[in-house]
Amino acid sequence: MTEQIDDLDPGSFIAEANEWLQDNVPQRWRENRGALAETEAVAIRREWDRQLFRAGYAGLSLPSEFGGQGLGLAEEVAFSELAARAQAPDGLARIGRILTAPTLIVHGTANQQDRFLRPILEGEEIWCQGFSEPGAGSDLASVSCRAEKVAGGYEITGRKIWTSFATYADRCLLLARSSADAPRYRNLSMFLLDMKQPGISISPIRQISGGTHFAEVHFDHVFVSDDDLVAGEGDGWKVAMTVLTNERGGVEAASRYVEIRADMDLLLESCGDNSRLADRLADLDRRTDLVRWQIAKAVTLETDESAFVNATSVLKVLWSELWQEITELGLRTSTPKHRDHWRFQYLENRSCTIFSGTSEIQRNIISERVLGLPK
Repeated sequence: MTEQIDDLDPGSFIAEANEWLQDNVPQRWRENRGALAETEAVAIRREWDRQLFRAGYAGLSLPSEFGGQGLGLAEEVAFSELAARAQAPDGLARIGRILTAPTLIVHGTANQQDRFLRPILEGEEIWCQGFSEPGAGSDLASVSCRAEKVAGGYEITGRKIWTSFATYADRCLLLARSSADAPRYRNLSMFLLDMKQPGISISPIRQISGGTHFAEVHFDHVFVSDDDLVAGEGDGWKVAMTVLTNERGGVEAASRYVEIRADMDLLLESCGDNSRLADRLADLDRRTDLVRWQIAKAVTLETDESAFVNATSVLKVLWSELWQEITELGLRTSTPKHRDHWRFQYLENRSCTIFSGTSEIQRNIISERVLGLPK
């Protein structure tokens, strides 16, 4: 991907991006990101989204006619690796850029694309993802949040849980049950719901790390217009599969790799000279590179949908379990200077083998759909 950065043509995309990152990643984030108060961390991440857009690094792989840069997935992933080396923030617009924007390009109307894509890329409109419910996590087809047809649109009633960025979100990519009679998988619809309206109550969920970027969201007869229905009524499962492919795919994995590589480098910096940990550190470092290698492999298969999905299916298990091991070792070996960072990262990452598909569910997907094993 970017092994020979120093040898590149100074005018190349990677060389220019690397120089920009070195000059623009906030030093306070580099040095204190795990110990910052949530309000300060949010402010830095929000501004980072705007910086990316102003510099032309938002939506690298999205078509230029939709406001993106018209480059390929390779450039998107390469930029994420460079961002990892520079210890860059992960912006609040991530769900909008990685999930909503590509989904609207595939399934959205021209009006939806015109209304939403540019604010997402500019970092001015924050999105959350309304999928999981207390009784429908891994079994997404069992969502019970209702969308009842009314004049001009639908009324949404129900609740969602573990909703990232709901506290800050302007819009929600919401999956709801739109029919009581249609067969399973044809009874769901996807909506682009305005989060700044009456009838929505948000209850932040305080995690063991102290952070509150998850929330439980209640909808009490909240209106969403026909114009904000994605694809058609009953097409929600099809649209959701596009969302989940992006959520578990190369760009999302590269986004996670940003922090994993930074944590691995910090671990090597703080205890790399400890001979008793040499084998363990070498194993974790190799596995970090394996995530990077698997992302690079997926990039080469971008035009072959089946092979691309197979290559990305293993990524969620790889990066989530690796990150937990890195942060656990960091916590056990931390110096006073980095103790707050490792404590936060260790506690924060207890959930990463659960969200976006548990490790157990992901292994079932790999065994059945990739390896072809019997159920």
